[in-house]
Amino acid sequence: MSLTAESLWIWGGIAGYTGSTLAAWHQARRRRCCNKAFLLLFFSGALLLSIAVAERWLRLGYGPFLTLFEILLSNLASLGLLIGLVFWRLPITRPAAIVVLPILLVLGIWILTVPSDASRLPATYETVLLWIHVGLGKIFLAASLLAAGLAGVLLLARLKPLPSLLSTSAEQTLLDTLAWRIMALAFVFHSLMLIAGAVWAQDAWGRYWAWDSLETSTFITWLVLGISLHLRVTWRLPHWLGWWLIVLVFVLAFLTFLGLPFSSLGPHKGML
Repeated sequence: MSLTAESLWIWGGIAGYTGSTLAAWHQARRRRCCNKAFLLLFFSGALLLSIAVAERWLRLGYGPFLTLFEILLSNLASLGLLIGLVFWRLPITRPAAIVVLPILLVLGIWILTVPSDASRLPATYETVLLWIHVGLGKIFLAASLLAAGLAGVLLLARLKPLPSLLSTSAEQTLLDTLAWRIMALAFVFHSLMLIAGAVWAQDAWGRYWAWDSLETSTFITWLVLGISLHLRVTWRLPHWLGWWLIVLVFVLAFLTFLGLPFSSLGPHKGML
């Protein structure tokens, strides 16, 4: 990445995420929940990345969702802002930071290795439905990441107990319930994203659905998420199995958002 004003904002954002990651793990080891310093570093990183998104948007004249660089950048900003708001308003979710933040840090390191070349937005893409489709997708991804963070903490506590953050069975039960409620919310936004995407595709490409690799992967993610919720409600799943299902949904979502758009040969290539 060349050294520009945009790249300086990005480096600053990644530094904020790095500091918040270190703070979250340090506080976990000291048997404390994440405090205001952690939130300040986290929001600072998300804000700096949002400035980078805005600067690029104004300079190029289209939204940040075409190239891998742009998708990584916009997701780093949106995930930070959305999950940061949840951490701020619902302190009970903050233990998830020790899982969520390293994942964001991986995305931050990844973006430093990706060319920042600009692309061009086709005229047929520029509709309100595109913004709705992309926005719903980002909310879904944030919800699935947060739920996976909670599930990851519960799995870590099962394999190697984390001090104090999950010191009682009541706390584990509360986080388990919360993780599944967030997954239910993710299912709603994923379903709305599919509907908005299909309507937008009719305008952009002249068809609602074509089963290209990205559409197929998105449907599989939706199906696995729906089945997981159904099993949670109707079966007495072992808690550990339910947590792994939550993690699986996020892995599928991660590959769908950040993998298949750049291996697909269909019209979705480089687009999400």
